[in-house]
Amino acid sequence: MTRDILMTRWTELGQKLVTLAEEYPAGQYNSRPTDGVRNFAEQLRHIAFWNQYVKQTLQGKPTDGDANELPAREYATKARVVTALRESFDEVSTLLARMPVTPEIATADLLLSFIEHNGEHYGQLVLYYRLNNLVPPASRAA
Repeated sequence: MTRDILMTRWTELGQKLVTLAEEYPAGQYNSRPTDGVRNFAEQLRHIAFWNQYVKQTLQGKPTDGDANELPAREYATKARVVTALRESFDEVSTLLARMPVTPEIATADLLLSFIEHNGEHYGQLVLYYRLNNLVPPASRAA
């Protein structure tokens, strides 16, 4: 697995998620498709939290996944959530760009795991769009 492939997948998925976050109506950020699941904002805060976890891991810093989501009181508005999400993808992209062309197996595995994680949440957020009669950006005609 090369750094460039990981970088491409990370960046493409990040762009799709940030676009979803930017275009989703602010008034619907606290909506959820059913009881017992995260609302739209919680989904995004969760993704940004784990992206920060990836960044810290790549930097060799101690990590703690217990919170599982950025704090709602600190990231209460659409603008704050979108900024945190965008920055979380950009920060990992910056670290990826500095990696060797062939990253260590553990690094590649970490990144693949979180590319998959973010892809799963992208799929969930597409459902939120559809339930609100919105067409996700990646599904629109060119």
